[in-house]
Amino acid sequence: MREILITDVSLRDGIQSLLATRVRTEDMLPIIEVLDKCGFWSLEVWGGATFDVCLRYLKEDPWERLRKFKEHAPNTKLEMLLRGQNVVGYRHYPDDVVSAFVERAFDNGIEVFRIFDALNDTRNMRKSIETAKRVGAIVKGVLSYTISPVHTVEYYVKIARELVDMGIDIISIKDQAGLLSPKMAHDLVSALKAEFPNYPVHLHTQTTADLAEMAQLKGIEAGADMIDTVFYSLSCQTSHPPGETMIYVLREFGYEVKVDEKLYQRAGDLFVSVRKKYKKFDVLPPYPDVGVLIHQVPGGMISNFISQLREQGMEDRLPQVLEEVARVREDLGYPPLVTPTSQIVGSQAFLNVLHGERYKVATKETKDYVKGLYGRPPAPIKEEVIKKILGDEEPVYHIRPADLLEPELEKIREEAFKAGAKSEEDVLSYALFPLVAKEFFEFRERGEKLPPEEELLEEKKENIPVEFIITVHGEQYHVQIAGRGEPTAEGKPFFIRLDGKLEEVLLKPLKEVESVSSPYGEITAGMEVKPRRPKPVGVGDVASPISGKVVNIKVNVGQEVKEGDVLFVVEAMKMENEVHSPVSGTVEEIFISVGDVINPDEVAVRIKPSRI
Repeated sequence: MREILITDVSLRDGIQSLLATRVRTEDMLPIIEVLDKCGFWSLEVWGGATFDVCLRYLKEDPWERLRKFKEHAPNTKLEMLLRGQNVVGYRHYPDDVVSAFVERAFDNGIEVFRIFDALNDTRNMRKSIETAKRVGAIVKGVLSYTISPVHTVEYYVKIARELVDMGIDIISIKDQAGLLSPKMAHDLVSALKAEFPNYPVHLHTQTTADLAEMAQLKGIEAGADMIDTVFYSLSCQTSHPPGETMIYVLREFGYEVKVDEKLYQRAGDLFVSVRKKYKKFDVLPPYPDVGVLIHQVPGGMISNFISQLREQGMEDRLPQVLEEVARVREDLGYPPLVTPTSQIVGSQAFLNVLHGERYKVATKETKDYVKGLYGRPPAPIKEEVIKKILGDEEPVYHIRPADLLEPELEKIREEAFKAGAKSEEDVLSYALFPLVAKEFFEFRERGEKLPPEEELLEEKKENIPVEFIITVHGEQYHVQIAGRGEPTAEGKPFFIRLDGKLEEVLLKPLKEVESVSSPYGEITAGMEVKPRRPKPVGVGDVASPISGKVVNIKVNVGQEVKEGDVLFVVEAMKMENEVHSPVSGTVEEIFISVGDVINPDEVAVRIKPSRI
């Protein structure tokens, strides 16, 4: 009787696929205690988008989350998804950052590293594999699966050979978009087992197009040794097969599975109420997305993608954007759509649709990808796209991207501690996400806590408006209440989002507020707000092409600029967008600061054009 090993990915990929990764640690601790007793080979609980989201949205320390997970699950190996040279970020980091991160992750509780590269460029996986093996961890070397004319069985066997030569322990097939058909699963696993008979083959599939359970079964028939599942209340849609069902089916076929399915279902029962708590992030339709076989946007991205399009006021154009995703992917050499290439292709497709002209505006990451700074594309990028994005600049596909990067960990250590870091783990958080980490450090230093998710629901029950328009001196502002605090003598504190930025304000009568309209009637109290930035009127009034956060300002007042110079950088949809000067002239006014949220209808920088 052949044993099939199972890794549960509910508390990493499950929440990432269905709930935009927004579930807080405190809501997962009772569940991981149950999962720890089920008998899994490992629990994947860290990595992927969880690190960024912990800092950026949940205001939690991801390292502290990992330590708590280890404390509550002492009997099961903890696993993480690592993006190779991208670590848990969206760009390539120098080797010293990669090595230090892997070492600290291992020290804090990770025993299994599932390491992939979005382009299957194994040069980008070498350093993390070497480090993980050196510290004594188990390494799953990943084949990022996709469909294209170049992604054949022979292609994947070649990549697996390179990974085996690097010293991996397990060959892992990563079907992040739910594209792996039963036939291809059988053919690919058969080829891998024939070529590498002494290596376990691990199968990670997602249920986006409802292929996953069939693919897992046919893969196991061909010799796969390990699969990933989630408990039932986080299964299906763009997530993963329900483990309870797969255990039943596998045992019926005579395979041995040493997982307590009753305890597993108990964990799923516990999560039912948790999922309801986060229902505002539960945005996916309750049926399969068969269109994924064309657009190939992975399950881990699609829920975030919908949320981001909604923030940009473009949710109704999702079909158009997904159609453009397929075109951009072909243009760029058929990269598998997995972080960060899913964000690169997705953001570029969005910009192409937004501006009505393909590649009129290209993100910094798109330029870096075309240049070769993310690695070697699976197929050649179209020459006309290279020319439009790079001009006369030559790509550098022959160079390992990390070899172009200088060590930076020691350089930024002092900077990180000045920003509020208190440990080496904090320094690494800062190295990966400087602005986001700094904001988290400041939040932590103030001793603040985000309001509970259910606060928003309580506001509605009490008939207190949670979304309304206020008018200040003739200007209108869209305000959303995200939660509330305890009343004080000065007033009632509310957490609000103004232009997308979370703020704490006191609700009290103010003379400055002329009127407030709401779906719930007139409001007699108002909020003090800052005047909006001016609206663009002239050729030198430069706005952002997309709503987002200002992460860098490249110019100063009085500085001479030329047409095409980068003025500032806006982060949106996890990508950085460089905003260029439309004219040559002098910087007359700057209306933004780093950390500000900017919208397309606001002047960010005003240029006084040069006289001709």
